[in-house]
Amino acid sequence: MKLFHLSDDPGIARFEPRPSAYTAEPVVWAISDQRIANYLLPRDCPWVCFRAGAESLGADVERFLGDETVVIAIEADWAERLRAGKLHRYAMPNDGFVLQDDSAGYWVSYGAIEPMGVDVLDDLPGAIAAEGVTLKVLPSLWELHDAVKESSLVFSMIRMRNALPRRGMTGW
Repeated sequence: MKLFHLSDDPGIARFEPRPSAYTAEPVVWAISDQRIANYLLPRDCPWVCFRAGAESLGADVERFLGDETVVIAIEADWAERLRAGKLHRYAMPNDGFVLQDDSAGYWVSYGAIEPMGVDVLDDLPGAIAAEGVTLKVLPSLWELHDAVKESSLVFSMIRMRNALPRRGMTGW
């Protein structure tokens, strides 16, 4: 397994722990290579990501995934920012990190971390596709958000505070 930190900052020589609403102590965050596609998006972009899990029902898999393995959905208002976006992928050492959330692929370090290297990702849709993930662009995420949340799929939904406001919804 490999760990990474994605940032729009090209010059981080050392990651210092920062306070987080999700941990009791300041931490440095990293993402495993298995879930990195979830973060190949602009910084504040809301998204809904889902995949089948061991307990997912066949009907849910067929309804939401069909032949796809993993889907990331974003709103159309973010599509151009995604196409024009650029991220810096910092390779992180495995030493010093502990698993925070296996399903999400989150790892944390309570100490400072120096990255082992950095590369620039300037084709974010291509990087997502290279991870075997299907990108869907929707007018709004809310119908999908609500439907996936009620399903048996494994999902992650982040930065929904930045999504367009809810409007009259017709169902997924």
